[in-house]
Amino acid sequence: MNKRISQDEILMLYVEFKTPPNVIRHCMAVATVAVTIAEALNEHGFDLDADLINAAGLTHDIARARARHWDVMADKLEDMGYMEESILVRNHMTGTGYNDISKVNEMDMIWLGDRLVKEDQYVGIDERFEYIIEKARSMGAEDHIKDILESKADMQRLLDQIQEVIGQSVDSLFIEQEEENE
Repeated sequence: MNKRISQDEILMLYVEFKTPPNVIRHCMAVATVAVTIAEALNEHGFDLDADLINAAGLTHDIARARARHWDVMADKLEDMGYMEESILVRNHMTGTGYNDISKVNEMDMIWLGDRLVKEDQYVGIDERFEYIIEKARSMGAEDHIKDILESKADMQRLLDQIQEVIGQSVDSLFIEQEEENE
């Protein structure tokens, strides 16, 4: 088993990079969502590394206030010897599409977690993509909306496959979690 970054090291990185509390909460939410989906798949015969997914989720946006934050944090993780985490963090913003369920991997889980969470709340695919499209419009990037919608369709395809495997909606995983936390 590969060595994973510890909670103490992650906390030190939050301090070192002066990560705002709202970004820390976002990282925690992404990690929770990604791990929850991975564990649901693992219950149905998959072998996703939940510890790696958690570590990458907790660190993916630590340097979000900096230009090319994914590269900044990936470089830091590499320097610390966490190569697998580094790969996931480096690619969380530049994915080229989700895998088919037969090839689903930890990167897919990070992408899903990051694209199903708005700020620090699980919101599901529709609300999250409405936000992404509105943000593109407000920045005058109307020409990117077609690509955003294609990404949403690609993500929906994987979500449909996951739901078929786990026998329930991904949304229901988080409704159950909310009820358990009350």
